[in-house]
Amino acid sequence: MLADESKPKPIRHRLWWIVIAPTLWAIHFLACYVTVAIWCEKAARPDAGGPPLVWIMAYSVVAMAGIIWVGVLSYRNFRKGDPPLPYDFDDPSDRTHFLGFTAFLLALLSGIATLFTVLVFVLVKTCD
Repeated sequence: MLADESKPKPIRHRLWWIVIAPTLWAIHFLACYVTVAIWCEKAARPDAGGPPLVWIMAYSVVAMAGIIWVGVLSYRNFRKGDPPLPYDFDDPSDRTHFLGFTAFLLALLSGIATLFTVLVFVLVKTCD
């Protein structure tokens, strides 16, 4: 028996998806600030350039790829079965659609937060 792809997966398979995107943003945030803190304390010289933007951009590409991946999968899960809005009925399908929508919105928010984190390092290029 093949699984019906038009129906969303049960809630137990998607509940943890709502924390992935914010966790990726938090790891990105910490990685960027720890990298710059170490750079500014140990490696920065008066004649050196700004913080290591190459590392920050690498962290950002990885984080944004993960956040976009979670957002796309969450959006696809949300749109399966053409869910009715608002969620008036308490059944597994509505709960799964709601969690997909929540994970999508959190991925969108995490993507924006990641861009704002990068913006700080692009605009402020000194350790002072």
